[in-house]
Amino acid sequence: MSSPSSTKPDISTAAPLTGDGGDTAPVGKAKLPPVVWLLGAVAFIMGTSEFIVSGLLPQISGALDVSVSSAGALITAFAVGMMIGAPVMSVATRRLPRRSALVAALLVFAAGHVVGALSSNLGLALAGRFAAALGNGTFWAVGAVVATAAAGPAASTRAMGVMVGGITLANIVGVPLGTAAGQLSGWQAPFWMLAALAVVAAAVIARRIPADTTRADTSLRAEATALRHPRLWLVYLAIALIQAGLMAAYSYVAPLLTDRAHLATALVPLALLGYGVGALAGTTIGGRLGDRQPYATLIPATALTAAFLGAITLWATNSVVAVLLVVLLGTAGFANNPVVVGEVVRIAGAGRSLPMALATSAFQVGIAMGSWLGGVALTSSLGLQGPSLTGFVFALAALLPLGLLAASHHKAA
Repeated sequence: MSSPSSTKPDISTAAPLTGDGGDTAPVGKAKLPPVVWLLGAVAFIMGTSEFIVSGLLPQISGALDVSVSSAGALITAFAVGMMIGAPVMSVATRRLPRRSALVAALLVFAAGHVVGALSSNLGLALAGRFAAALGNGTFWAVGAVVATAAAGPAASTRAMGVMVGGITLANIVGVPLGTAAGQLSGWQAPFWMLAALAVVAAAVIARRIPADTTRADTSLRAEATALRHPRLWLVYLAIALIQAGLMAAYSYVAPLLTDRAHLATALVPLALLGYGVGALAGTTIGGRLGDRQPYATLIPATALTAAFLGAITLWATNSVVAVLLVVLLGTAGFANNPVVVGEVVRIAGAGRSLPMALATSAFQVGIAMGSWLGGVALTSSLGLQGPSLTGFVFALAALLPLGLLAASHHKAA
């Protein structure tokens, strides 16, 4: 595989993808450009940061002298930073060359972690997490455009599969290792490590990603015009509903496994590892199939997600059955992610960072909505069946916008 510097795909002048979501050429066995794998590695760093706080809440709350629930505001701050910051930073950086925007995003991300590591109070820690989320959101808004443009129309979903796979791998490897480091060396240790990795990644991107100098399609009017497609907003709705379905159940998977399925507490990490492996498999499958048959991939995957959530609601009373269903849920649910992001690229056109930023916001809206309503259901009379039942309803609801998208896709084709 050639190096990124020798490949130098012209990411700034890539031909726009069809706005009607028409069929693309077969992907074949063409290799993805090295730049896509580089951005996937950066996505691993970003994913580790997003989820690392969950494993370190007891240590952080003790160090900052606040309750665990108050320390949980660090998770909310990151989600809000991603939700609001991604589109705002996309507009703010639209006149920057994409390489410069990526480097700036990583430096802001690193600075947020330095502020977090030096924090002696919750307010400063929240500011650090918000800054890190701004960097993360900017990276996804710009990085997804760079990756899909470099891969080309026929492999845009595969490229997004690599980037989403970086987040999935972060859950399997990065978060457990970071949590262990925080427990052994203090909660600041993974923050310092992530800041250092981000600086190194910024240096590599500055060297290995070619500069783009053509700025013809980066006006705010052009970005806003791309948002006028009604199908784009159906994709955003589908993203939010699918994520809400997954997170309603996954946010409370530990009590489900221990209290309802009677799994030993010591085995819960292994069950979560299985979920992560399933998610990585689903991301890979979705990335490979979604370019050629996006809705023939999305609709069955979402239907399977709903089916597994329904099965968890009814039958997850045995530890073996519950773990198996959780693994399958990860596989089906994450098969959707690269495909829906690929559809944003197809509908909005290549090179549009604002539509991609709003896709990031849609993911965060789904995560926040699902985890909140799943918690409400958990405290209701439904008890431990409540979160998965809530997720089941969300996943079923996602089939409506996906069905409308599939119908318009076939009509256009």
